[in-house]
Amino acid sequence: MRKVRIGAGAGYSGDRIDPAVELAAEGSIAYLVFECLAERTIALAQKAKLQDRGGGYDPLLEERMEAVLPLCKQNGIRIVSNMGAANPAAAAAKTREVAERLGLRGLRIAAIHGDDVLAVIRSGQFTFTENGRAVEALGESLISANAYLGSAPIVEALAAGADVILTGRVADPALFLAPFIHEFGWSMDDWDLLGQGTVVGHLLECAGQLTGGYFADPGFKEVSNLARLGFPIAEVSDDGSAVFSKVEGSGGLINRATCTEQLLYEIQDPSAYLTPDVVADFSHVAMEEIGKDRVHVRGGQGRQRPETLKVSVGYHDGYVGEGQISYAGPGAPARAELAREILVERLKDYGLDALRFDFIGINSIHGSPLSTMQCEPYEVRLRAVGRAESLKTAAMILREVEALYTNGPSGGGGVVGSTREIIAIGSTLVPRTMVQHNIQYEVS
Repeated sequence: MRKVRIGAGAGYSGDRIDPAVELAAEGSIAYLVFECLAERTIALAQKAKLQDRGGGYDPLLEERMEAVLPLCKQNGIRIVSNMGAANPAAAAAKTREVAERLGLRGLRIAAIHGDDVLAVIRSGQFTFTENGRAVEALGESLISANAYLGSAPIVEALAAGADVILTGRVADPALFLAPFIHEFGWSMDDWDLLGQGTVVGHLLECAGQLTGGYFADPGFKEVSNLARLGFPIAEVSDDGSAVFSKVEGSGGLINRATCTEQLLYEIQDPSAYLTPDVVADFSHVAMEEIGKDRVHVRGGQGRQRPETLKVSVGYHDGYVGEGQISYAGPGAPARAELAREILVERLKDYGLDALRFDFIGINSIHGSPLSTMQCEPYEVRLRAVGRAESLKTAAMILREVEALYTNGPSGGGGVVGSTREIIAIGSTLVPRTMVQHNIQYEVS
């Protein structure tokens, strides 16, 4: 039975870099995958590209490549990542620049394009899946539209000898599935194999979540040495089954419970997880602990892929303003409540939408109906936040919170706040025939 080892180098854009270095140095892996895009991340990247045509790729790309390229070159590890974000070509050029600066010659770097379908969305009649509204009604507020590509272009780049592959919006599991298809020669319509490979990709895609990071809950679910959390490795067999582990001695843990939690993460229907490659069925997945930090996973299945692709649509949706202030000592909750009442009165005529007030540490997460206060807290932090059509109006929230310093109640301090544009995200579907990929190569 043939096998391939693959490691998860990142689970989001701002993730730590040292666990990826550890994988490249000690993981005995053939592939290192950095999954760095969220739905809002790609919209922000498109906005950055509009401001700088040479930007729009992951802000940590250069730092990550400087850290792992020498080790990957030395150990024959191929890199796959969606750090190309809104500008895979610029990301590939920057990676080539880093490689040449480090004296690494002969690296073949692929930039995968085709996910940017803004022109398609602007010229057609599409509706948001969330509410049925017409996308074209957004007009000039529309910022970006990126289709979720599948594994096919990555498989193509691997077959062409790419050492580093940088994509834009690709379905998260597809980043991992593509190397299995390439290594084992899986057919693109062998739905059960693609379903099992998607199980592996889904388990790996959030990196440290699988090795105990998001799992940890002191007193209930203990995880050791989280400060040195190791990222996961999957040793995948050609039948799609896999053994999950991490670098020996690294922090965290992998067991049946951590794998089960990650398997259910962001899943609506475990029997029908829609991806561009396959409708994966997780309902028959079996997990077995076969040693310390070693879990064997099998049983994924699949059905024919959807005929449409999901498109993440980013658009301008106004501005948000926020201000915070603290009160401490005897009577802190009463002074915070008085401050809230003052802000309600002061802000009522500014035309703010969805104005909200939270007492952080008391009711800011679950709200007043579910929050209980056993005794009066010694300190309270009041947060005021609201939406507005203009940046100037949104800024009034912070101005009014800051004015509480001298205009009462007594003892307020530590005012901070911000005003920012709201980049909202919606989804629509397009026929996959309307989305075409292409690949550009750089060589160091």
